[in-house]
Amino acid sequence: MDEDIRKIRAIAEYQYGHGAGAALFPDDVRIVHSRNTGRIRHIHLGDALQATFRPNDGVLTLTIDAARRLLARVPDLGYTVTVSDEAAEFVSQGKNVFAKHVLRAGEKIRPGDEVIIVAKAGVIGIGKALLVSGEMKAFKTGVAVKTRRGSETDA
Repeated sequence: MDEDIRKIRAIAEYQYGHGAGAALFPDDVRIVHSRNTGRIRHIHLGDALQATFRPNDGVLTLTIDAARRLLARVPDLGYTVTVSDEAAEFVSQGKNVFAKHVLRAGEKIRPGDEVIIVAKAGVIGIGKALLVSGEMKAFKTGVAVKTRRGSETDA
């Protein structure tokens, strides 16, 4: 197996838990390296971008498509935030998740973690947690997740 695939799978396992690496990145993924540094930058499956590697903090940022694949293949994923139906429309447009709209949050979530935002309709966004899981559920004011991409804005 290619060393780059082993590396991105290990990062996915660290970020999202056991099984995430193989679920996100099968053997036929295409890895694009930076022309300047030679480091991993983008991971594609077929023609579709699946993830971007952020070298400043060493984490993967997923696309909506990759988040859907991950949730379908790793059912007990601990890095999801479930929001109310009234907030789902706004989050899918790329708006931030406020704590008062959080119905459930994975117990492992810490500030800075990349999380998958879900509602009844499925995956509606990807974002960065600003609070720990318990605070997201307990607080009634403030931003819980800074939305990076909404399902309606993901290109």
